[in-house]
Amino acid sequence: MAPGRAARLLLLLLAGSGLEPGAADRCSWKGSGLSWEPHSRTVEQVHLRCTEGSLEWLYPARALRVVLEPNLASARHTTVCIKPASDFQGASIYVERAGQLHLVVSEAEEARLHHVSCFSAHTPQRVALFLQASPQRDISRRTASFQYELLSNQSAAGPDFQKMALVEAMCRPCDNMELLMAICSSDFVVRGSIQNVSHDPENHMSQVEVSAQKVYRQKNRIFRQDEATGEWRGPIKTLLQCKVKKGAGDFLFTGNEHFGEAWLGCAPRFKDFNSIYQTARDRGTNPCEFQFS
Repeated sequence: MAPGRAARLLLLLLAGSGLEPGAADRCSWKGSGLSWEPHSRTVEQVHLRCTEGSLEWLYPARALRVVLEPNLASARHTTVCIKPASDFQGASIYVERAGQLHLVVSEAEEARLHHVSCFSAHTPQRVALFLQASPQRDISRRTASFQYELLSNQSAAGPDFQKMALVEAMCRPCDNMELLMAICSSDFVVRGSIQNVSHDPENHMSQVEVSAQKVYRQKNRIFRQDEATGEWRGPIKTLLQCKVKKGAGDFLFTGNEHFGEAWLGCAPRFKDFNSIYQTARDRGTNPCEFQFS
């Protein structure tokens, strides 16, 4: 069935059925189509109240409406990104815009299942997604699961994840103010050295393996301590076009996390940052305090 026709049929289904409200005030949801009444036309509705989380729909059946509605009255989230699980099966994902459904992730397009899909939110504080179950001839286990993130102040230069969600992965060096702001607002701040750099031309990404001397801050446990050696290590991703190379010396790695992965922002040499910070502190222009110890 063509995506446009499927979307129209789904809208008719939703218009003529009841909506079963899901529990509110949660970041993630897990449910099963097997628990629904076989002859009911009710479409279950799930509210997710966070700027990031996940959804796992086992044995997809009929349709599921997912409302992303973060509890942040002042937030203006303009971009939504969805990362399907590697074993995503059994459904397609649509986004509602002006009363119409637009296909975002299709089970039939395997290539798109391995990439992050981003799109603009026409209503920044409320985004509705529809998951439509694919016709099945048996009851073998299928799971439609994905992670989501709502992002603000992101570039709309292109539809791909690298351009829209990872604008902090800039190839140009950060200026002094950007460096000072990075230690205040980044998801991770780590002092360390580059152990190895690997490149993934197919996905236009590079990965920097970092040996950390000091983990000042991290949102999640990306940098972990080796039980045998006691050394802290972690991977940081960046864009292939930045042409990152292995270099000697200590750096201060900063950046943000997306879907459980660290993405490089500013990464000055530690001695250079130390000098910049001390000068700003002496002048009283540092935006936040940074403890080196």
